[in-house]
Amino acid sequence: MEANTTKLEITPLELKKRLDAGEKPFILDIREAHEGEIATLNNSALIPMGELAQRFQELSDLQEQEIIIYCRSGARSDRCANFLRGQGFKNVVNLTGGILRWADDVDPSMTKY
Repeated sequence: MEANTTKLEITPLELKKRLDAGEKPFILDIREAHEGEIATLNNSALIPMGELAQRFQELSDLQEQEIIIYCRSGARSDRCANFLRGQGFKNVVNLTGGILRWADDVDPSMTKY
């Protein structure tokens, strides 16, 4: 791992434990709006991947704060996390496995698609 202590990924179980402990990280959903209608994480903000390059300035107040980013399976959010890091965001963390793994590991009642 890199010399710094910034994590690049978090598992759904790790995130759930932190949320249960009362932490309130900024959670960014980069899926399309119709995907959010199927299943979503509570208190997440939506900026679809295709709009992120034009809209990332909306997150400028969060450049030093942790942003946990997710999509359906973790691939799109990983690319978007790398993009945000390239724009100077210091602490962007990808939710490994995305909402599908959240449904598997945390909330089996969540609709998978």
